[in-house]
Amino acid sequence: MNNSEASTPDDATTRPSKLYGEGARALQDEFDSRRLADRLAGLTLHSALTEEDIELISAQSTVWLATVDADGWPDVSYKGGNVGFVSIKNDTELRLPIYDGNGMFRSLGNIKDNGKIALLFMDHGKPWRIRIHGEATVSTEASECQAFEGAIGTVIIKIARIFPNCGRYIHTQSETPAISAFVPQAGHQAPEAEWKSHPAIKDALPK
Repeated sequence: MNNSEASTPDDATTRPSKLYGEGARALQDEFDSRRLADRLAGLTLHSALTEEDIELISAQSTVWLATVDADGWPDVSYKGGNVGFVSIKNDTELRLPIYDGNGMFRSLGNIKDNGKIALLFMDHGKPWRIRIHGEATVSTEASECQAFEGAIGTVIIKIARIFPNCGRYIHTQSETPAISAFVPQAGHQAPEAEWKSHPAIKDALPK
């Protein structure tokens, strides 16, 4: 927990947006958890990565990326890579490499439309998790992508707020998950995705 970022529960309202909307407040009152919610906001909400945050992010090979499309519909996408593939530029900025996908570019397109994102990192060993909200931009410039093996794009994330969550319902894993053979590696030729050879898809692939 980080006590330095929020000295009072009301500090939560000075963040980029309210942490709790009317719906959350109504349910907090129904279940008598408003005091707890405010206490947790005061104790845990922060806007710069702590050493504990950095340690957790650096140890992960996966992250869940949430975006919002131009019509306001939320979307969520799983992103995977090597351990530590999410680069920590500094305590308020992250870089997420984007690898070859199915060509829809929904997450990146949503970011281009409005820039709002959320990241969910989960440590299955502790277990523990942190959520990060931020403003993001997409770069396809070689100068940005070359920092990541095989990346076709980079999401540059300016952190707005960070808050950890209890991990009691996270399923634990006793072994480190194997890295997918499709993750770009220096000196390794990744196999072709099986779906790309489907007759209904093959003639629509990028040249």
